[in-house]
Amino acid sequence: MAMHIAIKVPEDIAHQLEASWGDISQRALEALALEAYRCGVITGAQVQRMLNLPSRSELEVFLKRELAYLDYTEADIERDI
Repeated sequence: MAMHIAIKVPEDIAHQLEASWGDISQRALEALALEAYRCGVITGAQVQRMLNLPSRSELEVFLKRELAYLDYTEADIERDI
């Protein structure tokens, strides 16, 4: 199940954003997921689910592009080894 959220943007600005970014609904979703991740509200796995990214490597590409790196601790490294 998913929640639908609506935001109001003046039509002229919406057209300008669409001309520059394409799908502004997707961009808004990405911005929300990114901010929540940076604030520690959601995990990388949750970002992956929100954005329907097919793999962890796609998540890593997204986060790297946005300069938001995975929270990978020494404990995570030890567990992976």
